[in-house]
Amino acid sequence: MLGLIGTGLSGVMEWHFRLGYTVLALLLFRLVWGFAGGRWSRFAAFFYGPGSVLAYLRGRAHPNHLIGHTPLGALSVFAVLAILVLQVTTGLMADDEISASGPLTRFVSGNVVSLATGWHKAQGKWIVIALVSLHVLAVLFYVLVKRHRLVRPMVTGDKLIAANGGGNVAPSRDDAASRGIALVVFALCAGVAFWISSLRV
Repeated sequence: MLGLIGTGLSGVMEWHFRLGYTVLALLLFRLVWGFAGGRWSRFAAFFYGPGSVLAYLRGRAHPNHLIGHTPLGALSVFAVLAILVLQVTTGLMADDEISASGPLTRFVSGNVVSLATGWHKAQGKWIVIALVSLHVLAVLFYVLVKRHRLVRPMVTGDKLIAANGGGNVAPSRDDAASRGIALVVFALCAGVAFWISSLRV
Protein backbone atom coordinates (compact mmCIF):
# COMPACT_ATOMS: atom_id res chain seq x y z
CA MET A 1 0.00 0.00 0.00
CA LEU A 2 2.83 2.39 0.83
CA GLY A 3 4.39 1.64 -2.54
CA LEU A 4 1.09 2.26 -4.33
CA ILE A 5 0.58 5.57 -2.56
CA GLY A 6 4.16 6.65 -3.19
CA THR A 7 4.21 5.73 -6.87
CA GLY A 8 0.79 7.31 -7.40
CA LEU A 9 1.78 10.61 -5.81
CA SER A 10 5.14 10.73 -7.61
CA GLY A 11 3.76 9.66 -11.01
CA VAL A 12 5.86 6.49 -11.38
CA MET A 13 3.01 4.84 -13.20
CA GLU A 14 4.53 1.57 -14.43
CA TRP A 15 5.36 0.59 -10.86
CA HIS A 16 1.99 1.92 -9.74
CA PHE A 17 0.32 -0.51 -12.17
CA ARG A 18 2.52 -3.44 -11.08
CA LEU A 19 1.81 -2.83 -7.42
CA GLY A 20 -1.87 -2.34 -8.25
CA TYR A 21 -2.03 -5.78 -9.89
CA THR A 22 -0.30 -7.24 -6.82
CA VAL A 23 -2.90 -5.65 -4.55
CA LEU A 24 -5.63 -6.97 -6.87
CA ALA A 25 -4.27 -10.53 -6.47
CA LEU A 26 -4.02 -10.17 -2.68
CA LEU A 27 -7.47 -8.62 -2.47
CA LEU A 28 -9.05 -11.40 -4.56
CA PHE A 29 -7.35 -13.96 -2.34
CA ARG A 30 -8.59 -12.31 0.87
CA LEU A 31 -12.14 -12.15 -0.46
CA VAL A 32 -12.12 -15.84 -1.44
CA TRP A 33 -10.39 -16.82 1.80
CA GLY A 34 -13.04 -14.94 3.74
CA PHE A 35 -15.46 -17.68 2.67
CA ALA A 36 -13.18 -20.70 2.20
CA GLY A 37 -10.41 -20.15 4.75
CA GLY A 38 -9.90 -21.32 8.31
CA ARG A 39 -12.37 -20.69 11.13
CA TRP A 40 -10.97 -17.30 12.19
CA SER A 41 -10.22 -16.12 8.65
CA ARG A 42 -13.84 -16.34 7.54
CA PHE A 43 -15.93 -13.20 7.46
CA ALA A 44 -18.66 -15.03 9.36
CA ALA A 45 -16.28 -15.30 12.33
CA PHE A 46 -16.09 -11.53 12.73
CA PHE A 47 -19.35 -10.25 11.31
CA TYR A 48 -20.76 -8.69 14.47
CA GLY A 49 -24.15 -7.13 15.06
CA PRO A 50 -24.66 -3.73 16.73
CA GLY A 51 -25.20 -5.42 20.11
CA SER A 52 -21.75 -7.02 20.03
CA VAL A 53 -20.13 -3.72 19.07
CA LEU A 54 -21.86 -1.89 21.93
CA ALA A 55 -20.99 -4.65 24.42
CA TYR A 56 -17.35 -4.48 23.34
CA LEU A 57 -17.28 -0.68 23.72
CA ARG A 58 -18.75 -1.05 27.22
CA GLY A 59 -15.96 -3.44 28.22
CA ARG A 60 -18.00 -6.64 28.02
CA ALA A 61 -16.00 -8.43 25.34
CA HIS A 62 -16.95 -11.96 24.32
CA PRO A 63 -14.08 -14.51 24.66
CA ASN A 64 -13.98 -14.81 20.86
CA HIS A 65 -12.98 -11.16 20.64
CA LEU A 66 -9.64 -12.15 22.18
CA ILE A 67 -8.96 -14.62 19.38
CA GLY A 68 -10.10 -13.20 16.08
CA HIS A 69 -10.95 -9.63 15.17
CA THR A 70 -12.58 -7.44 17.78
CA PRO A 71 -15.85 -5.79 16.71
CA LEU A 72 -14.01 -2.51 16.05
CA GLY A 73 -11.23 -4.36 14.23
CA ALA A 74 -13.83 -6.14 12.12
CA LEU A 75 -15.42 -2.84 11.11
CA SER A 76 -11.97 -1.58 10.13
CA VAL A 77 -11.26 -4.70 8.07
CA PHE A 78 -14.55 -4.48 6.20
CA ALA A 79 -14.04 -0.74 5.58
CA VAL A 80 -10.50 -1.28 4.24
CA LEU A 81 -11.59 -4.17 2.00
CA ALA A 82 -14.54 -2.19 0.64
CA ILE A 83 -12.50 0.90 -0.18
CA LEU A 84 -9.72 -1.21 -1.72
CA VAL A 85 -12.23 -3.01 -3.96
CA LEU A 86 -13.53 0.38 -5.11
CA GLN A 87 -10.05 1.88 -5.51
CA VAL A 88 -8.63 -1.07 -7.45
CA THR A 89 -11.73 -1.26 -9.66
CA THR A 90 -11.61 2.45 -10.49
CA GLY A 91 -7.85 2.19 -11.09
CA LEU A 92 -8.44 -0.51 -13.68
CA MET A 93 -10.78 1.88 -15.52
CA ALA A 94 -8.86 5.14 -14.96
CA ASP A 95 -7.10 7.16 -17.67
CA ASP A 96 -4.85 10.16 -17.03
CA GLU A 97 -5.08 11.08 -20.75
CA ILE A 98 -1.29 11.40 -20.92
CA SER A 99 0.49 8.08 -20.71
CA ALA A 100 -1.34 5.77 -18.35
CA SER A 101 -4.68 4.07 -18.73
CA GLY A 102 -6.11 1.05 -16.96
CA PRO A 103 -6.62 -2.26 -18.77
CA LEU A 104 -10.42 -2.01 -18.60
CA THR A 105 -10.83 1.51 -20.03
CA ARG A 106 -11.62 0.24 -23.52
CA PHE A 107 -14.49 -1.87 -22.20
CA VAL A 108 -16.45 0.97 -20.56
CA SER A 109 -17.87 4.31 -21.71
CA GLY A 110 -15.98 7.58 -21.59
CA ASN A 111 -18.29 8.79 -18.84
CA VAL A 112 -17.44 5.79 -16.66
CA VAL A 113 -13.73 6.33 -17.33
CA SER A 114 -14.06 9.96 -16.30
CA LEU A 115 -15.92 9.10 -13.08
CA ALA A 116 -13.47 6.31 -12.24
CA THR A 117 -10.46 8.55 -12.86
CA GLY A 118 -11.87 11.38 -10.77
CA TRP A 119 -12.65 9.10 -7.82
CA HIS A 120 -9.35 7.18 -8.04
CA LYS A 121 -7.17 10.30 -8.09
CA ALA A 122 -9.12 12.36 -5.55
CA GLN A 123 -11.53 11.06 -2.91
CA GLY A 124 -10.54 7.39 -3.18
CA LYS A 125 -6.85 8.06 -2.71
CA TRP A 126 -7.36 10.09 0.49
CA ILE A 127 -9.90 7.67 1.95
CA VAL A 128 -7.45 4.79 1.40
CA ILE A 129 -4.66 6.76 3.09
CA ALA A 130 -6.95 7.63 6.02
CA LEU A 131 -8.31 4.09 6.54
CA VAL A 132 -4.93 2.37 6.20
CA SER A 133 -3.38 4.90 8.60
CA LEU A 134 -6.23 4.35 11.08
CA HIS A 135 -5.82 0.58 10.80
CA VAL A 136 -2.07 0.77 11.48
CA LEU A 137 -2.58 3.21 14.40
CA ALA A 138 -5.17 0.86 15.92
CA VAL A 139 -2.73 -2.07 15.72
CA LEU A 140 -0.02 0.08 17.34
CA PHE A 141 -2.46 1.08 20.10
CA TYR A 142 -3.30 -2.54 20.88
CA VAL A 143 0.36 -3.56 20.80
CA LEU A 144 1.89 -0.64 22.74
CA VAL A 145 -0.92 0.39 25.09
CA LYS A 146 -3.04 -2.72 25.64
CA ARG A 147 -0.05 -5.07 25.32
CA HIS A 148 -1.81 -7.46 22.95
CA ARG A 149 0.47 -9.50 20.71
CA LEU A 150 -1.06 -8.88 17.31
CA VAL A 151 1.74 -8.61 14.77
CA ARG A 152 3.05 -12.18 14.92
CA PRO A 153 -0.46 -13.74 14.65
CA MET A 154 -1.16 -11.44 11.68
CA VAL A 155 1.96 -12.79 9.93
CA THR A 156 1.88 -16.47 10.95
CA GLY A 157 -1.87 -16.96 11.39
CA ASP A 158 -1.29 -18.60 14.78
CA LYS A 159 -2.19 -17.08 18.15
CA LEU A 160 -1.54 -18.49 21.62
CA ILE A 161 -4.43 -17.98 24.03
CA ALA A 162 -4.08 -18.01 27.81
CA ALA A 163 -5.96 -20.86 29.47
CA ASN A 164 -8.24 -18.41 31.27
CA GLY A 165 -8.46 -15.85 28.48
CA GLY A 166 -9.91 -17.69 25.56
CA GLY A 167 -12.72 -19.70 27.04
CA ASN A 168 -13.87 -22.75 25.08
CA VAL A 169 -13.19 -21.67 21.51
CA ALA A 170 -12.96 -23.56 18.25
CA PRO A 171 -9.46 -23.90 16.77
CA SER A 172 -8.86 -22.98 13.19
CA ARG A 173 -7.74 -25.66 10.77
CA ASP A 174 -4.05 -25.04 10.09
CA ASP A 175 -2.23 -27.91 8.46
CA ALA A 176 -0.24 -28.66 5.32
CA ALA A 177 -3.41 -29.35 3.33
CA SER A 178 -5.08 -26.04 4.24
CA ARG A 179 -1.87 -24.12 3.50
CA GLY A 180 -1.60 -25.95 0.18
CA ILE A 181 -5.17 -24.95 -0.66
CA ALA A 182 -4.34 -21.36 0.26
CA LEU A 183 -1.35 -21.44 -2.08
CA VAL A 184 -3.48 -22.79 -4.93
CA VAL A 185 -6.18 -20.16 -4.31
CA PHE A 186 -3.57 -17.40 -4.29
CA ALA A 187 -2.00 -18.73 -7.51
CA LEU A 188 -5.43 -18.63 -9.19
CA CYS A 189 -6.03 -15.08 -7.93
CA ALA A 190 -2.60 -14.03 -9.18
CA GLY A 191 -3.46 -15.61 -12.52
CA VAL A 192 -6.67 -13.56 -12.74
CA ALA A 193 -4.71 -10.39 -11.90
CA PHE A 194 -2.11 -11.25 -14.55
CA TRP A 195 -4.83 -11.87 -17.14
CA ILE A 196 -6.43 -8.51 -16.37
CA SER A 197 -3.02 -6.81 -16.67
CA SER A 198 -2.60 -8.40 -20.11
CA LEU A 199 -5.69 -6.53 -21.34
CA ARG A 200 -3.82 -3.23 -21.11
CA VAL A 201 -2.82 -1.88 -24.50
